[in-house]
Amino acid sequence: MSFSKHYVLAAGGTGGHMIPAYALAKELVLRGHRVAMITDARGEKIPGMVDEGQVHVLPAGRITKDPRSWVGGTRAILKGRRMAMQLYETFQPSAIIGFGGYPAYPALLAANSRNIPTIVHEQNAVLGRVNRLAARSVNAIATAYPDVLRIKPKYQEKVHLVGNPVREEVVALREEPYPPLSEEGIFRVLVTGGSQGASILSSVVPDAMAMLPMHLRRRLQITQQCREDDIEGVRAKYSEHDIPAELATYLPDLPQRLGWAHLVIGRAGASTIAELTTAGRPAILIPLPSAMDDHQTYNVKEMVASGGARSIPQSRFTAKELAKQMQKMALQPGALENAARFAAKCGRPEAVNDLADLVESIGTSPLGNSMKVKKEKQQMISSRKEALAKDGVQ
Repeated sequence: MSFSKHYVLAAGGTGGHMIPAYALAKELVLRGHRVAMITDARGEKIPGMVDEGQVHVLPAGRITKDPRSWVGGTRAILKGRRMAMQLYETFQPSAIIGFGGYPAYPALLAANSRNIPTIVHEQNAVLGRVNRLAARSVNAIATAYPDVLRIKPKYQEKVHLVGNPVREEVVALREEPYPPLSEEGIFRVLVTGGSQGASILSSVVPDAMAMLPMHLRRRLQITQQCREDDIEGVRAKYSEHDIPAELATYLPDLPQRLGWAHLVIGRAGASTIAELTTAGRPAILIPLPSAMDDHQTYNVKEMVASGGARSIPQSRFTAKELAKQMQKMALQPGALENAARFAAKCGRPEAVNDLADLVESIGTSPLGNSMKVKKEKQQMISSRKEALAKDGVQ
């Protein structure tokens, strides 16, 4: 196989940064390009990188308001920058794409030193700290929401709405109908706290389910992700309330569970919302108040405004309030089906294709035209993917 361009993706070591980076890596490889990933030790452990890609671990210097972090953080950033520059000498990238997180910053700094074009992708509705630092020098800012806070007006001409890439299994759910829900049928609820779980869901959700009217409660089938420290306590609560529940610290088949779910209860992380809106599933979301810049509160606004979700601030997230919101959605005829449809209207299932188009446009065509993908180009890409699939390339 011949490779047309080389790209370096740089992402902090959390699922929220790594999942869209992995999705882009796969798409670029399918388009015939070579890809390398820069991350930290945490990111290296998160599965999902294409076999054809390289992974490089760089120091992730972090500078906070605490003066004690300044010297060590600066040293780590400079060391990471030197290591990235060494990689660029041999790999010769056409562009560097940053996905936020501290490991991305040295990679972007090194790109500036080498005059290599750069793009940042922002998954949240508030521009993250590293992306804010890089905004002045990058060629383009790709966003997941129409309105993103903390982007200065002078940088708006760089902004391109592409969405937040998700796994192919989630995109496939968009073509499936909302699961049938009769008045007497099983009501499947999926509870997930994101990659790290959420103890408050473990303490509130089981008691809320017990408060539901008996004719709704007896139909429940719960699947809940829990922290390891919480799981036995949650199991005991559901058993006490005689509510069937499947509990796990990790759900490897989450897309399949999402496909079965009639309602999702969870945090308002960028990846969670991207999956909900891509698949078209209604939700009750509890933004994490400690998230940087309170970005989860802003993440949920578009989905709530559309009618696809309800949001409960953590300060008001009680069993009584959750039970009340669930009844409003579950007992009104057609409410959940309508919410699912409204959620899907917020989805951007072509996010990975649009982001890859933007990346490919660097240095080859005006950025302003990058979202206007011609039908012939899409057909060419589809043909290439089919050929690769026949050759056994996944």
